[in-house]
Amino acid sequence: MKKPRESQCTQKTISLLSPLGKIQVSGCENGVHTIQILMDVAPAERSDEAPLSCVVNDSPAEMSPELQRCVEWLQAYFSEPQTIGSLPLPAFHHPALQGDAFTSRVLQILLRDVKFGETVSYKRLAEMAGNPRAVRAVGGAMRRNPVPLLIPCHRVISSSGQSGPYMGGKGDHLKQWLLTHERQREER
Repeated sequence: MKKPRESQCTQKTISLLSPLGKIQVSGCENGVHTIQILMDVAPAERSDEAPLSCVVNDSPAEMSPELQRCVEWLQAYFSEPQTIGSLPLPAFHHPALQGDAFTSRVLQILLRDVKFGETVSYKRLAEMAGNPRAVRAVGGAMRRNPVPLLIPCHRVISSSGQSGPYMGGKGDHLKQWLLTHERQREER
């Protein structure tokens, strides 16, 4: 069976500096393919020079409208999160987000139903996706999320209230920072 040829896309990558460290956004004219949080230093260990907002560090000469929309959304998320509800999300152009596969369905439900400052358990998200026994599959869907932050997998926590793993357990400190960032902004 042939895999869809993603090489038909001409992808461009933008590098941003954020409170989490460097973020790379890749996409094409059709939409955002991936967001990667490149872990360098834990947010608590950053110097005073670390940006409190999200600034473009390196970008191609021409940026597609969808990549520009993604950059604007990320900048608002870090500096003016109360505005993200009114900002349009960029289009997504990644196979994991196409079709009606369980991963795609779970990620779309998470995006649509779990708002800024809210959390949901893996179990509850499995129920929302129509399969209450698929708790582990929900965890797998979170690991395969190609666009973290936009699709807020950091808002999915264990039923006990613990935050649970992020980025395969390597980014647990980033998940804590994101949840705290959202809670603090919600309280204002």
